[in-house]
Amino acid sequence: MDNNKVVLITPPYERIAKGYEYVKHITNASPSLGLLHLAAEIREFGYEPSIIESDIFDLTIDEVANQVAESRPAVVGITLFTVGVWCAAEMAAKIKERLPHIVIVVGGPHISSMGPETMERFRVFDYAIIGEGEEPFVALLDALRDGGDINSVPALIYRDESEITAKIVQTPRLAINKDLDRLPMPAWDLLPDFPHAYRPAVYDFPRQPVASIAASRGCPFHCKFCDTSTFGASVRAYSPQRVFEIMQHLQNNYGIKHILFVDDLFTASKKRTTELCNLIIDSGMDITWSCASRTDVIKPETLALMKKAGCWEISFGLESGSNDLLQKMDKAASLDKSIQALQWTHEAGIRSKGLFMLGYPGENHETIAQTKAFLKQVPLTIMHLTKFTPYPGSPIYRDLYGTNIRDDHWEKMNGMNFLWTPEALTQEELNSNYRKIIMSFYQQPRISWYYTKFTFKYPQHFLRLLKFLLLMLKSQLRDRLAKLRGNKPQQTYVNLDS
Repeated sequence: MDNNKVVLITPPYERIAKGYEYVKHITNASPSLGLLHLAAEIREFGYEPSIIESDIFDLTIDEVANQVAESRPAVVGITLFTVGVWCAAEMAAKIKERLPHIVIVVGGPHISSMGPETMERFRVFDYAIIGEGEEPFVALLDALRDGGDINSVPALIYRDESEITAKIVQTPRLAINKDLDRLPMPAWDLLPDFPHAYRPAVYDFPRQPVASIAASRGCPFHCKFCDTSTFGASVRAYSPQRVFEIMQHLQNNYGIKHILFVDDLFTASKKRTTELCNLIIDSGMDITWSCASRTDVIKPETLALMKKAGCWEISFGLESGSNDLLQKMDKAASLDKSIQALQWTHEAGIRSKGLFMLGYPGENHETIAQTKAFLKQVPLTIMHLTKFTPYPGSPIYRDLYGTNIRDDHWEKMNGMNFLWTPEALTQEELNSNYRKIIMSFYQQPRISWYYTKFTFKYPQHFLRLLKFLLLMLKSQLRDRLAKLRGNKPQQTYVNLDS
């Protein structure tokens, strides 16, 4: 390394087809919390990080490569989700064309579940870090700068070029970090135009500006569709006092009015949840927040306290209206528990968001009908439906394919493509029912009335929606004109949950 500059990148990836970029006006545009933690950590050790959120700012691969070339860092770090691997590899190649001696390091969920296979396939990546990256990344940077022993860096994957055929080497992982309080404050100061350029999906928050916090890492449950390779099954959390300090920092320095807690299970500890709520209440902090929980761990007394402390929404992974499918997924909660928890949440004055998936093994016309009926039975006003995706690293992936890795569908793994079809249904039937489930829920009069009131109360959402609708109409007019001229209009796909 000839300098201490490190550029951290979220790569651009196509979740929206070209010509339909207007959809981004209503989808999620939150920064990568993982990169913010990495940047803060390496800065503590004397390195000079910067962050490029290419997807949020609609940067092309060439534009990202040009920005990196202008900065001339010694190292580039790229966070990888499976859907973005090919794009990241192309971007890394463009960067190396401009800076041949640069070191490319990759990490993130994709690497944690299939690091060796990725390094074998993409030689443009020099190193990969598995799992939580703060300590290993610092160790790698130190080794590169000081000429240290690379093999001593923990949780590292690299190619041993001393062999005739390069051998993939993987070093032992670190013990999980149980002391999150020692981590520095995420480096929000490195984000251009933070917080105003970073907004969650439309109607997904009451007030802005908004910021995200991960108050804990890990999930103790073992749903078969979930890949827990990065953070594991052991839940570790910041102390309630530290979480409160982070919230104060965001509000005092950036005027944040709403917090998105992105923990897999925010309410894993009733004691910790209670302590944090009491800190917020006692301080008089004017803030609202959202989190995720499970219907089998939430209780009325906790919900009442959460509401008093500003909790506005809880996301529940409901998945299906079929008990049979829930059992196949290894979900501990039954429909009866879910109905009770949703009713308790509603009575506490907290909005529930239902997260569902369509097409899990065993899905059929009967289970789809059960999901439609369930959606109309419970007090939900917002739901997200994704298309079942067998992510590498998840137990269901191994059940279906008998292996940890197949690379033929990586670029389609965004939760918006049916990559696998249950025996009882065709892909056409799945796509048709996907649309019908969403429409049958949102066309309910009570849902329309809810969003009418919501829009009047929080008009910033209407302005985003209006801009989206105007641009959509313009795009449809363009496509009609193209059709009249004999050209094929473009198709669009978008992951509204991401």
